Amino acid sequence: MAYDNDATETTGQRRFRDEPGFREEPDFREGGSTGQHAAVPSREAGFHRGRPAAGGNLDDVFDDPAHGAVGRDRLGVHFAWEGVLALGIVTIGYLLFRGYEDRLHGTSFKELLVFVSVLGMLALGASMTLRVGAVNLALGPVAAGAAVFYAQHGNDGIVPTAGVAVALAAALGVAIAILVVGFQVPGWAGSLAGALLAVVWIQKQPTTALTVAGEYNPVPHAYYLLGAFAALSLVGGLLGAIRSIRRGIGRFRPVGDPAERRGALAATIAALGIVGSTVLAAIAGVLLAALYGAQQQVVLPTLGFELTGLAVGAALIGGVSAYGRRGGVFGTVLATILLGLVMWYSIAADWKMSQFALAAGALAVGLVVTRLVETFGRPLPADDPDDWSDVGVPGTASWSTGSGDTWANLPAQPAPPRTDQWGDDDRWSSLR
Repeated sequence: MAYDNDATETTGQRRFRDEPGFREEPDFREGGSTGQHAAVPSREAGFHRGRPAAGGNLDDVFDDPAHGAVGRDRLGVHFAWEGVLALGIVTIGYLLFRGYEDRLHGTSFKELLVFVSVLGMLALGASMTLRVGAVNLALGPVAAGAAVFYAQHGNDGIVPTAGVAVALAAALGVAIAILVVGFQVPGWAGSLAGALLAVVWIQKQPTTALTVAGEYNPVPHAYYLLGAFAALSLVGGLLGAIRSIRRGIGRFRPVGDPAERRGALAATIAALGIVGSTVLAAIAGVLLAALYGAQQQVVLPTLGFELTGLAVGAALIGGVSAYGRRGGVFGTVLATILLGLVMWYSIAADWKMSQFALAAGALAVGLVVTRLVETFGRPLPADDPDDWSDVGVPGTASWSTGSGDTWANLPAQPAPPRTDQWGDDDRWSSLR
């Protein structure tokens, strides 16, 4: 039975519906008293179904659904998985220390750090392109080509030779970027074309083992190289943890028709990621050839696809999604160290493990991690049934009476008003 609050406050008397002096107030409940649904702001207008636009959720309210799932990505799954990676590093490190302690001392340990730095730069390049939604499969062939180039022209000095290799790799990266973002095609397809171009160049070089001509020894700079890789990866991971930056970086990731263009910002970021990753691959190839030279080993011209598999596998194991955008903070560093220790242990134990087999295993594990990230890292649903604040319209709520009825669905007082306002068929009778 509805009554006028204002009239009660001023006159002390209650005025019931259809009595003189009663003022009809608008019903803001969904459906109202007329049985028709009131206008409810849509999700696109900034409101989530079943959840009020609270002040603490303004980031969710004004999110753009066209750029991905509405809400904040959950980073807890990344931190939990990074803890598992840390335990794996401790385990493999202990096994290596117990069985082959000499591998963790002196020059051998620094060589391990250089090798991890090389693998890390490739993994960082793969992580960059995975994040932007345009994976670069040309990383391995570019690194292999840069290694061959340095082995042939290293006598000119590390800086000039590396500069030429980086310039050539950047030019190839620009060509791949134009193909991928200019025509809005998948990154794996465009970069595969670039990888085949790098393979053509490698095949035109001498097929025999090459003695490294350069004299640069990266082993004394092992700590600096590893620190540079770790710093770049951690800074990128921390920036990627910021929601607005992460969504901006991952805008090239398709959310509908993958052939639709995602805008100038998405194209620019994807192009920068592709070019930057090829530059990192060239630097990694030069360092790898220099490491072989310091170890008095020869450089074998290879196609480099095993390096691509290791790089992408390390990035995926680190928690970067194969679909783009999502990724952790420390994952790429931890996964690279873990993969480097596994390879170092296999060499020490003389397992004669093929790098292709290791790359295949890394990719398989990484794809499982991607499924975990996409399953548990997605934003919480906007209409969570367990949310106590589940309401139909912001500012209103439905409270249960405990008898199955709610305030929102009580029937209106029948008209005309009866003389007996407290009859058996009154709406309150079920509560007496």
